[in-house]
Amino acid sequence: MTRFLKWLIISLVALSVLLFGAYKYMQSQTKKHSPEETVSHAMAGGEVEVFYNRPFKKDREVFGNLVPYGVVWRTGANEATTFSTNVDLTVEGEILAAGKYTFWTIPGETEWVFIWNAKMYPWGVNWEAEAAREAEHDVLEVTVPVENLDEAVEQFTIRISSADELILEWDRTRVRAQLGSK
Repeated sequence: MTRFLKWLIISLVALSVLLFGAYKYMQSQTKKHSPEETVSHAMAGGEVEVFYNRPFKKDREVFGNLVPYGVVWRTGANEATTFSTNVDLTVEGEILAAGKYTFWTIPGETEWVFIWNAKMYPWGVNWEAEAAREAEHDVLEVTVPVENLDEAVEQFTIRISSADELILEWDRTRVRAQLGSK
């Protein structure tokens, strides 16, 4: 091998290691501001699990500003939120087959659209900072009303209640969808 070729290979390997390290550093820094959370809930003879990242309000106006109305939101921060179920479910009376989905929302002032999408995305947004969701992979959409809260919720929260309701809360907004067994 020529000397030039050896240096070229060494340089490419070093550049790859540097870029990978920079990517991991950037990922760790974003996780400090929006930590990961996994919610698990036993129901209908199976289990539901939601993985998401939890951004903070930080004195910002969230819905209608930071998260615009009428635009698809990755429903959290960083990676696309995922929703897994090992049993068929109903969501607001509509059937959701067992599987793993990315979970998206379209926030509105009076109602939200919850969207389950069959495609897995490596990150929640594209290079233009728009939701990475591809609508042709949507498997279920339900519309739910908005509840206004008296007290602000500082950190974005997804939970599943003992009454099998999928609940999202942040700032002064709560939205919920009823889950059930098929």
